[in-house]
Amino acid sequence: MTRTIGYIVGSISSTSINRRLAKALERLAPEGVELKEISIKELGFYSPDHDANYPAEAVAFKQAIADVDGVIIVTPEYSRSIPGVLKNALDWSARPWGQGSFDGKPVAIIGTSGGGIATAAAQQHLKAIFSHYNAPVLGQPEGYVQTTPDLFTEDGEVTNEGTAEFLRSYLAAFEALIERYVPAEELVGA
Repeated sequence: MTRTIGYIVGSISSTSINRRLAKALERLAPEGVELKEISIKELGFYSPDHDANYPAEAVAFKQAIADVDGVIIVTPEYSRSIPGVLKNALDWSARPWGQGSFDGKPVAIIGTSGGGIATAAAQQHLKAIFSHYNAPVLGQPEGYVQTTPDLFTEDGEVTNEGTAEFLRSYLAAFEALIERYVPAEELVGA
């Protein structure tokens, strides 16, 4: 059985090092696991005014989350928190009330920056948000990756074998979390 894992990059920057990290995860995915991006750049600003009639971009975003077995959030840290564009996307995912996209959906959080603690503060904020969303979140290993020059190529090659091995183990741990939350109807045919 193939597992499909979506990933959301919390930056819309064309030069995002977190997008490079996401591409590295894509390249390092084990056999039988496909990673694919769930884009957030098309989403407008969320407002409760949309709850009665969601725009097509938001419907597609929510459906993309529903269509995967788990979601990895790959985020930078802005001002010791999460980027506004990511928070906006998460607000779209949580509404209308009672129709949250992440309810019961396994989530992993990872990020990279040049600093020694990487994106630790942003990740803590995300863990609080996903707790409210009733999403099981990967606890260990934590994904704080310090970027050094040329650690990730533009197409996702990891130039440091220690980092590549960590990312493989991170994906394996997330795959194990997903397996714990496989819907019962999928197990019947197994």
